[in-house]
Amino acid sequence: MGKSKTTKFKRPQFNAVGLPVNAVKEVDDEEEHDEDSCPAAEFLEKLQSPSADMREFACASISRVVQQSQTIPGFLQRDAVRRLGPMLLDSSLGVRETATGALRNLSACGGQEVCEDMVKHDVMTPLTALLRECCAGFESSLVPMKDEKNAVEDIANEAVNLLWNLCESSSQALSMFNKSGLLDAVVLCMERHQHNVELAISAAHCLHTVTEDNPELLCSLNTAVVGALEKVLLSSQPDIAHTLLRTLAAGTLWNMKGSLPAASQAQTLSTVVATLSQCLDLDAGTLIPHLRQEEEVRQRSSPAVTDAEDHAAGELPVEEMDEEEEAPKHKRNGKSVKADNDFSDLLPRGKEELREATALLTAQQTSLEIIVNMCCSDDPSDDEWEEESSSDESDMGPDGLCDGVSNLMSPLCLSAEVHGALINHSIPAKVLQKTEFPRKEALDVCHQNSSWRSLKIKMHRVQSRALTCLHSILSTMDAKSLGGPAALQDAAQHLSTLVFGAAEIPKDEEFLEAVISAMRSLLQMIASQNIPQCMTPQQLMSLSEAATRCDVVSVRVNAVAILGITGSTLAKEKGTAETLQMIGNALLAVATKDADLVVNGEALDALFDVFADGDEAEKAAKNIQLLPALKALQPVFKAKIRKEGRGKYSPQQLCVLDNIKVNLRRFIGYLEKVVKK
Repeated sequence: MGKSKTTKFKRPQFNAVGLPVNAVKEVDDEEEHDEDSCPAAEFLEKLQSPSADMREFACASISRVVQQSQTIPGFLQRDAVRRLGPMLLDSSLGVRETATGALRNLSACGGQEVCEDMVKHDVMTPLTALLRECCAGFESSLVPMKDEKNAVEDIANEAVNLLWNLCESSSQALSMFNKSGLLDAVVLCMERHQHNVELAISAAHCLHTVTEDNPELLCSLNTAVVGALEKVLLSSQPDIAHTLLRTLAAGTLWNMKGSLPAASQAQTLSTVVATLSQCLDLDAGTLIPHLRQEEEVRQRSSPAVTDAEDHAAGELPVEEMDEEEEAPKHKRNGKSVKADNDFSDLLPRGKEELREATALLTAQQTSLEIIVNMCCSDDPSDDEWEEESSSDESDMGPDGLCDGVSNLMSPLCLSAEVHGALINHSIPAKVLQKTEFPRKEALDVCHQNSSWRSLKIKMHRVQSRALTCLHSILSTMDAKSLGGPAALQDAAQHLSTLVFGAAEIPKDEEFLEAVISAMRSLLQMIASQNIPQCMTPQQLMSLSEAATRCDVVSVRVNAVAILGITGSTLAKEKGTAETLQMIGNALLAVATKDADLVVNGEALDALFDVFADGDEAEKAAKNIQLLPALKALQPVFKAKIRKEGRGKYSPQQLCVLDNIKVNLRRFIGYLEKVVKK
């Protein structure tokens, strides 16, 4: 019914690598919920101690406890943010670091509402002052301290991560960032990558977040900021940490593309795409088992970090975090955004190889998200359907139906420069390769080692992002650019194998949503080129049934669109009436029974496509009693739009539904003429 919208990815709420909190003592793990035994009161009271060690212990204890989200309300009720804020500027560096870590964990584990509450309680004022002091102290504190790590950079890392979380979740924090001159401070932190790549990555994550959809900030960019990012982009360190750093710098430069000097835009774009291409070249299926082997060798040659030590470091053991729940929604610039709910920044110390593996998967996921954003950068709407023309009679095409709907299937706009860069660096082929299921050897590492288990989710997420990226590419490029008919058929066969290769269709909603959108785009392109379809009727029906059971609306929408695309192709062939009947009955069931008007409308639109013309379609329509079925459905559909539409659906969606309503009336008229022939 509408162009299958490419998803534009936002940055995850928090997704750094490593949380250095070093001074936490053991805290009782038992959760006490009665008022008197709540740990919040005791720890917050200790913040007032004249002893720096006691204040540091209190901050570090809070840092650990708030990772259990059910404890957070107890701290907020006792004004924890206002009481921790002054600790950011404490005379003790240890207190500064642990206090900032506590607020960072509070922001990460508390979500959007907690972040907004923190900003309301003026956490940005001491945070801004702290970051400025850290940046001023970089050059004056080169003498190694605290286990040969730069104490000021450790504090800065905590502060940048806290800032990142706040700006991701709070528009007020983002506005304050724009006005406070913090951009230069974060850039300075990124420039420390040769001394402290962990700090640089945190800063790059923050920059990637604050430069997205933020015209106020982009207007104030200077050549020094662009130069610093380009310098990072051109760095040559081969390690995985720098791969992630360069990927984030590439994403930030893409966000800033409208503010770049015109003379250098083409060269910068080419370098950005080259960076993403190099990241996608890395094979996680080979590297993850290799990193695990390196960890085993290191552990045999040196004492392993025990779980008790992990707890003493104030960080959750990974096995407590590997089952990620459905990501919560938060708002960014007034839009509802799904957060990644990724707790990889809470990995325990002593897990260097696991951090590298996490950085690799984060880099590849980010690269794919950037490519998606490139493909839909000129697409202003975040709605499932694009803004549609009204149902004015003047929109009638030669077949008597509104042509506005079909026009939505035209490719999205992709500039020649972006198109050329993506093709020159073989991005479509590399993206297709990343849509493969994770390799068995890498999955075995996750199954055999509890601390590596969380990587399984990340590997599957990279696959889903690759499928969404493939959908974006298919929506913005022509068949020739993608290798012609043979390449498209190979891709279609590959997607069919992903969906139908196992005994039953995968139930994972993220995968199903991504693969079915890619399949819809590919089948649409194949149909437009008159290339034979590769899905059997049985596969079609099994896909439709699986989608019907899925709660995600876009999965159901794309499933009925696929039925429509395939059916309209089959209607042109001889001897297909029986298959068309099967498709028609399935679409009628969705149009009648699905609880969502968007899905009802898509099913009706697919019916119009399948039964619009041809002897086989006429025969099938008669056999399934399509005309009386649509006549019975028409008043129900109109009433549903009238009763539910205004409060539940966007103006754009209502506009499309209005077109469907008009087209339904006209299609019934067409079928009546067919019957009279």
